[in-house]
Amino acid sequence: MPTELPYALIFDMDGVLIDNTPYQARAFQLLFRDLGLTTNARKLLARLNGMPATNILKTVFQHPVPEKDLKKYADQREFLYRALYWSKRKEVKGLSDFLQSARDAGFKIGLGTSSPPETISYIIDHLHLRRFFDVITGKEDVDKGKPHADTFSVVAQKLGVEPERCVVFEDAILGEQAAYKAQMHCICLSTFVKAEKFQAPLRVINDFTAITPQQVLDLLAQHPQTPKPSKQRAQRNYMKL
Repeated sequence: MPTELPYALIFDMDGVLIDNTPYQARAFQLLFRDLGLTTNARKLLARLNGMPATNILKTVFQHPVPEKDLKKYADQREFLYRALYWSKRKEVKGLSDFLQSARDAGFKIGLGTSSPPETISYIIDHLHLRRFFDVITGKEDVDKGKPHADTFSVVAQKLGVEPERCVVFEDAILGEQAAYKAQMHCICLSTFVKAEKFQAPLRVINDFTAITPQQVLDLLAQHPQTPKPSKQRAQRNYMKL
């Protein structure tokens, strides 16, 4: 277990702490129906999940949309999502036990998400998860959301841990890329995206019963170099449908 300089585990929220991406997709699909759009929300999120909702919405219009309208649409999607997910909120299997074991082992723990504070509270306070996190960073705390590195870099800075000693837990392709841009390792959850779609995670897991803090340390020892982000996955034409 960590004895000298600390290690840190940094968690995305949606699709990692909770398996909610199908509900996010359904909310987007209902919004698209209201706006007369035919975009397939599940395919959209398979590529762009992890980005702020307003940035995702920019990709589905053929013409420029004012920021105030994008914000209005994002708020509408958020309302739909909360209504759909209200009674379904539960943590990914094994999460609390894993977080407690990681704290006991000496890891610092952070949350890095593209969600605003009220959405973070909607999940982690309802599930009583806030007690596990030393640092929580959301949309309001960074200038550039995923796939930029800022979200995870800010968490690491606040935790006081060097990037190479951080492991990010992500469920999204762009979230994995953000981890590599931040010069961190990544463990991916296949809650929504198939394992083969990820670039170079230390491991792909279905839930937190499949990993232990000691196994995280073993993986870091086996893979000292962090992967370089994929230029192909960062290209705009990859993001477009």
